[in-house]
Amino acid sequence: MLDAATTAWPEIATAIAEGLIAVLPVGAVEEHGAHLPLTTDTVMATGVARRIAELTDTLLLPAIAYGECWTTEGWPGTLSISPDTLRAHVLDIGRGLKRMGVRGLVTVNGHFGNRDPISQAGRILHTEGFPLLCLDYPRFEELANELMDTGPAGPGFFHADEVETSFMLALAPQSVDMSRAAPEYPEFPPLFGSVPMRLSDFNKSGVFGDPRPASAEKGRAMIEGIATESARLIWLWRENSGI
Repeated sequence: MLDAATTAWPEIATAIAEGLIAVLPVGAVEEHGAHLPLTTDTVMATGVARRIAELTDTLLLPAIAYGECWTTEGWPGTLSISPDTLRAHVLDIGRGLKRMGVRGLVTVNGHFGNRDPISQAGRILHTEGFPLLCLDYPRFEELANELMDTGPAGPGFFHADEVETSFMLALAPQSVDMSRAAPEYPEFPPLFGSVPMRLSDFNKSGVFGDPRPASAEKGRAMIEGIATESARLIWLWRENSGI
C-alpha cells in the first residue's frame, strides 16, 4: 500500500508504471449526536479505505472531507456542499489521476447523500475511458445484523448508533464521549424518503438507534468484513475492466 499523505512522487511514478489503482475516501462534516464528532463519516471512510488499500496494494488518497448533508443541516456544525460540487470534485480527481497514468479509481463512500453525485461522476469518467468503482461499504447491513446487539432505527438507516459508534471506538476512541451516548428511536414520517425532509424535523438528538452497546471490537470486525468484501469486488472489477 502507498499512502499519498506520506509518499513522495518517485514512489508514485514507480507504482504507476506497475499499474497503480487509487482509493479515495469520501466523507462528510455533519452531526452525529452529542457523543460523536462532526467528522465521523470522514474518519470512518478513511479507516475503511486504508484497510482496503492494504489488502489490495493500492494508493490511498486523502479523503474528500465534505459531503452532501442537506438532511442534517438543522443541527449546528453540519456543513453541506452541493451535489454538483461533490460530483465536480470527484471528476477533477479522476481526470487528474488519468492524466497521471493511474489505471482506475475506487471511491469508498461514508455518507448516504454522496451516493448519487459519486455515481454521476463515475458515469462521466466511464465515457472518458477512466474506470471508477463506487463502493458503499459492501456487506454493511449484513455485518451489522450479525455483530450488533441493537437494531437500526429504520430499515437500512444507521446513524450515530451502535454501528457508527463502534467504528469510531475502533478508529478514533479519543473523539468519542460515551458518557453522552443516549438512544433515540424516532418515528419516521409516512412520507420519509418520498419528499425532501430534514431529519431534525422528527429527531431531537441526531441519534438514530442506541449507541450504548458499541465497542471497538465490533467496529474492527465491521471494518475487516467490509474491507474483505471490497477487496473481492475490486479484484472482479479489475479483471472485468482489464486493469
